[in-house]
Amino acid sequence: MKKLAVTTLESFELVLFAAAVIATGVVLGVLTFFYADTPDAKVLGEMDFPETSVIYDRTGEHVLYEIHGSENRKILPHNQIPDVARLAAIAAEDDRFYDHNGFDAASIIRAARANVESGRIEQGGSTITQQLARNVFFTREKTFERKIKEILMAVKIEKSFSKDEILDAYLNNISYGSNVCGIEQASEWFFGKKAMDLSLDEAAILAALPKATTYYSPHGNNKEDLTARKEYILKRMVELGMIGEEEAKLAINEETLLKIKPLKIEIFAPHFVFYVMEQLEKEYGQEKLEAGGLRIITTLDWDLQKAAEEIVKKGAQYNEKTYGAENAALTAVSPKTGEILAMVGSRDFFDGKIDGQVNVATSLRQPGSSFKPFAYAKAFEKGYQPETYILDIPTDFGRDGSGKNYIPKNYDGKFHGLVTMRSALSMSLNIPAVKTLSLAGVNETIELAERLGITTLQDRGRFGLSLVLGGGDVKLLEMTGAFGVFANDGKKATLSAVAKIVDSGGQTVFENEKREEQVLDSQIARRINSILSDTEARKPIFGSAPNLRLAGRPVAAKTGTTQEYKDGWTVGYTGDIAAGVWAGNNDSRPMKAGSDGVYSAAPIWHAFMEKVVELYPKEKFVAYEKIQSDEFAITGKIDKDKIVFDEETGEMKKKKKKKDKD
Repeated sequence: MKKLAVTTLESFELVLFAAAVIATGVVLGVLTFFYADTPDAKVLGEMDFPETSVIYDRTGEHVLYEIHGSENRKILPHNQIPDVARLAAIAAEDDRFYDHNGFDAASIIRAARANVESGRIEQGGSTITQQLARNVFFTREKTFERKIKEILMAVKIEKSFSKDEILDAYLNNISYGSNVCGIEQASEWFFGKKAMDLSLDEAAILAALPKATTYYSPHGNNKEDLTARKEYILKRMVELGMIGEEEAKLAINEETLLKIKPLKIEIFAPHFVFYVMEQLEKEYGQEKLEAGGLRIITTLDWDLQKAAEEIVKKGAQYNEKTYGAENAALTAVSPKTGEILAMVGSRDFFDGKIDGQVNVATSLRQPGSSFKPFAYAKAFEKGYQPETYILDIPTDFGRDGSGKNYIPKNYDGKFHGLVTMRSALSMSLNIPAVKTLSLAGVNETIELAERLGITTLQDRGRFGLSLVLGGGDVKLLEMTGAFGVFANDGKKATLSAVAKIVDSGGQTVFENEKREEQVLDSQIARRINSILSDTEARKPIFGSAPNLRLAGRPVAAKTGTTQEYKDGWTVGYTGDIAAGVWAGNNDSRPMKAGSDGVYSAAPIWHAFMEKVVELYPKEKFVAYEKIQSDEFAITGKIDKDKIVFDEETGEMKKKKKKKDKD
């Protein structure tokens, strides 16, 4: 029996050995096949130029921007590529460049582990040689076969060229974004100088870009992250012994982004274009976007965009002289489809003095009282009504986060006693708004705002009752979309910027489908519509407020102003279009006292809405169903012969019946 067991074990080991030999043979056979199927590395200089992608408006007739791949480049010889550019690139992309033979197994394993842990592709583990092979010899498709060929091609390149030659080719061909390829063109484009003249900090900035050219663009919104990546590269250069600590410290402290040349390119609706590019880069990758020959049809309405840009510019110029507010932004969306129709992120994208390249439409700003409708909507979900009474008297809400007692004041500095929720929201009274939020619940109100499309209030622990007065940062685009839910009878249409994408072969690779979800009961939306369009209820505080009305058309609107007049807001809508306007200074410098949203933002909003509403049919907001109740606090019906209001206590009491005299 023992002999038989040994024989069986030996047979099993032989089978395993044979299987291993066969598997190894198969792998070697596949690798040999792929190796033979890859091009001759010596044709490295023969570039296969990629096709240009084009971004259009919604009609497909107006070109907004052309996204080139490697067409915009200048080739430099070895002696004209500075060492700082070489070292910075190695530190940023492949710090074992001089040690591997084309691929770095340790980096691939490390990247694979990071991707598995994160649940998505975050790292690629590609060496500089692999990136060069990918750019020159292969399409941008993400397949296992292409990755294997990329590695094998990198090995071929390493056998055919020296490390310096490979690094030269990489620096002459890599994309730096903004249609710029190669270190020379990038240096001229961003800094206005030859590559040979690059300083260490400038070289680090350029080395930071290839990782994600749109996200890290010096002309984009993520400048803090770009500066952080520059610092990482410089510190890595110190660790690798490329530069000294003092040299790195000086480069880190250099205000490199102040040296960036203003962006002067043929681009229309630039903030919108960069918004679209960032969305598409996340979906398709930078390489596909820059070299795929895509025809990108967006949702942008060219006529509305031109009108918005002109109106924002004139309004901001007026505000600068009158209120000390040098900038403004505007977004317009379709409540029924979620399509972004217009986006103006500043009064002038090319004006560096006002940080014009920052897209305020997607930046975080405090909304002031324009946040109040969310709290009232939540209160209405809990059963309160526009006719419900609430008391506007001096109120101490207890200790806030600063340790002080929270005692809010109204805009006009007065107290109005017993008011309905309709009047309180229409007049934008602060004390009733805070009381309404306490009834609605802070977390529950945030949950409602998120249902409507607000994404920036996730750190719930930060917010208290001051949230209803605009104590939480939001985005203008999301606020406009959220108000559009009220306009659309409580249905949220997902915001979209791209309608259709067609590839270079004429095949449609993406077509946006309307996605709509009932996130708010229609009766709640109708209550908010009724209040925000009630010009009579607004009058005691805002007077006739001509900039919140449209002649002959029902329109709902809400203004907002933050503390110290740092932000002015107006967000409003008809059934067919919602528009939001922000006014202020990008650096949060206060405007002049009295620069409320109704004065700084509403005129811009009104001018835009007045120009565009004629494109849509006249429609009234659907009236809400009033509930039947004998409770005066709910219905607002007070029988003064039976009810008395005690102004000192704020209580409603039934009148006592007089006793008959004996």
